[in-house]
Amino acid sequence: MDLVARVRQQFEDSVATHLESIEAVAPSIARAAELVTAQLLGERKLLACGNGGSAADAQHFASEMVNRFERERSGLPAIALTTDTSTLTSIANDYQFGEVFARQVRALGQPGDVLVAITTSGQSRNVLAAIEAAHDRDLYVILLTGRDGGEAAGLLRPTDIEIRVPSASTARIQEVHILALHCLCDLVDGQLLGAEG
Repeated sequence: MDLVARVRQQFEDSVATHLESIEAVAPSIARAAELVTAQLLGERKLLACGNGGSAADAQHFASEMVNRFERERSGLPAIALTTDTSTLTSIANDYQFGEVFARQVRALGQPGDVLVAITTSGQSRNVLAAIEAAHDRDLYVILLTGRDGGEAAGLLRPTDIEIRVPSASTARIQEVHILALHCLCDLVDGQLLGAEG
């Protein structure tokens, strides 16, 4: 195996997926940014969840909100539901792993808050349960998916937003998800702080 050629192919596949995704995801990212900005200005907060690499993306997104993205600003209220090991393991132990996010949404979510739910397949049981809990608590949902959106896409309400990457590769979907989240951060900052001079 030519290792350099394989690396080159990975880069080329990633770039191709990013370019193919622009038209599919750009309008949804813009709508998501408008929703997030409006809810933050209304003193609401963001909750984020996902599994594996998507858990890391949820944490990354929350950190960009609470700390900062590329511009200096006050912290914005965001919580990654993937980080509290005592809460996660107690829920998984006492109930089931499928409830680890939903119980947190029910405890922490308030009407008007936004759940950022990330699942490359759209089939993650605990993310599906979190979406249902979010709706029970009158939260908005921003769903990041891939493939055909899975069961998660079917749970969305008209006021929710799906950012669906047109790919079947988990790695490629995750790569576009992190760029989508960076775009979301950038657009929120732009709306809150004004365009950069």
